[in-house]
Amino acid sequence: MTFEIVLAIIATSLATYSSRFFGVLTSIKINEKSKIYRWFNCLAYSTLAALISRVLVFPNGALLETSYLSRIMIVLFAIFIFYYTKKNLVYPTVLSAIALTILNVYF
Repeated sequence: MTFEIVLAIIATSLATYSSRFFGVLTSIKINEKSKIYRWFNCLAYSTLAALISRVLVFPNGALLETSYLSRIMIVLFAIFIFYYTKKNLVYPTVLSAIALTILNVYF
């Protein structure tokens, strides 16, 4: 069984890092101000927004035990922290996880 796990880790690592490697090779000629680059950037942000909305409306796992109000409050809190920390992603991620835990345990 451990051989299969190691083989799965190697296969997924090769798939992940080979695509990143080829992305680095091809990114040299990309103009960051081009329309296609901005379109892909908008596509990535819209996908992220859709995933966050899905988690808010149709949660899975442990988030099923939380209320809609607490989830919406945590998202608003994370957005506030994101802009307060000058668009740093680390602080809102960590602080929103802590705040959601506190909301679920004590309220």
